Amino acid sequence: MWMTLQQEYSPTTATAANKILVVDFGGQYAQLIARRVRECRVYAEILPYQEATPEAVAGYGCGGLIFTGGPASVYAEDAPRCAPELLKLGIPVLGICYGAQLLAYLLGGTVGSAGASSEYGRTEVTMERSPLFSGLPAKSVCWMSHTDYVMQAPEGFVITAYTDKCPAAALEKEEERLYAVQFHPEVTHTEYGRKILENFLYRICGLTADWQMEDFVARSLETYRESLAGSKVLLALSGGVDSSVAALLLHKAIGQDLTCVFVDHGLLRKGEGDLVEQTFRGTFGVNLIRVNAQERFLNRLAGVSDPESKRRIIGEEFIRVFEDIAGELSGIHVLAQGTIYPDVIESGKGASATIKSHHNVGGLPSVMTFDRIVEPLRDLFKDEVREAGRHLGLPPELLYRQPFPGPGLAVRVAGEVTAEKLTLLREADAVFREEVDDLPRGKRPAQYFAVLLPVKSVGVMGDERTYGYTIALRAVSTEDFMTAGVTRLPYDVLEKASTRIVNEVRGISRVLYDVTSKPPATVEWE
Repeated sequence: MWMTLQQEYSPTTATAANKILVVDFGGQYAQLIARRVRECRVYAEILPYQEATPEAVAGYGCGGLIFTGGPASVYAEDAPRCAPELLKLGIPVLGICYGAQLLAYLLGGTVGSAGASSEYGRTEVTMERSPLFSGLPAKSVCWMSHTDYVMQAPEGFVITAYTDKCPAAALEKEEERLYAVQFHPEVTHTEYGRKILENFLYRICGLTADWQMEDFVARSLETYRESLAGSKVLLALSGGVDSSVAALLLHKAIGQDLTCVFVDHGLLRKGEGDLVEQTFRGTFGVNLIRVNAQERFLNRLAGVSDPESKRRIIGEEFIRVFEDIAGELSGIHVLAQGTIYPDVIESGKGASATIKSHHNVGGLPSVMTFDRIVEPLRDLFKDEVREAGRHLGLPPELLYRQPFPGPGLAVRVAGEVTAEKLTLLREADAVFREEVDDLPRGKRPAQYFAVLLPVKSVGVMGDERTYGYTIALRAVSTEDFMTAGVTRLPYDVLEKASTRIVNEVRGISRVLYDVTSKPPATVEWE
């Protein structure tokens, strides 16, 4: 039996009355909406529509609600809906896309299929006078993506924006602070999207910009210094940004009562294990235990090809290793992890589909010997984690390292994981990263790595025929990792990386470059 200490002692509760609840109706941009609100320095939290009862929302004490988009039609039998009473709490509401249609539907408006008038992509929108559009020009480009739209506004609402094909691109009932837009202000393609969100947050909801990482760090240190007083804590340290920031935060809060366990599961990048040990034990003076468990993990992964199964196996084995170590130490009953907000959302929290289980969220076993779990970064997005790390004094070489999945190279070996495949991937990945690292810092992608595919192809080296594995190279540019575009690396970089990989890594005969954005793909292959 376990619980999340974060739920009892959330450092974000100090701003509870000055926050936005993003009610998730299954839209792909739910995280993006929350992130954009936080960029406006207002704390935002995602709430699944199933949990958004009037009683629950009133209990949150939030300053505003944002209804997300979603793929459903409001008239579908199984359409995600909320109670109409939610709109009568006196809390300002902004409905986006499906959220706009739902708002209109719940209040007696008419929603119908746009048919041939469906709109996708950049669209010019004409806006009329509205608190939501204060300071905006009469015409601007917004991002549309809809097959339904509001055909008739509810009683008392006025239409405040339209396009050539959509007669109600925005509508509102100002006296009740209810607003709806058919377009997506959260995406960068909407020209004045941030200004629209700021108008909703500041002018309509009356919120203040008080979500600051410096304050979050200070509150977190105070919170965990008090709540963990006298407790011995075991932290799962992978050496990635998330667990590193969590480790430093807790080390500053409770000092020697924290023990970091670094599990070398044999799924790390080249030279990474030694770097992690040297940095945390040598530089920070953290209590660190390095566990060499390569054989243990490979035995568990033998014959397993399904990505979700690999993640769950690795997550469970991580916990079992921690339990073994905790059993050898005295008085440790608390487990700490570097879980961040996207981990929680992508593991199936809310209306959105499970994208992939993260080993420290969806992969947790149901029975553990730890009494509690501490996840100090659970409320933060990736860039917020880096900002928190900067305030904590984490060195840049760790702070700006590329993200690395908890299951490590196991989810970059497509299919079954073997020692041979890991060796091939580790060497190929190191070559690719070396070549990209030679680029100026400002021209490097946000993340770049190699993937080993379960495909062999014929090649020729010298006068001999070869038959080796295929490597896919992946490089993406992004601000928040919720969406990502393919990085157009210089061709000479790709060519040199490919040549070196085939020449230096015996067993690789072909190199490909992945040019798929997120969405529709995820950054990782598995």
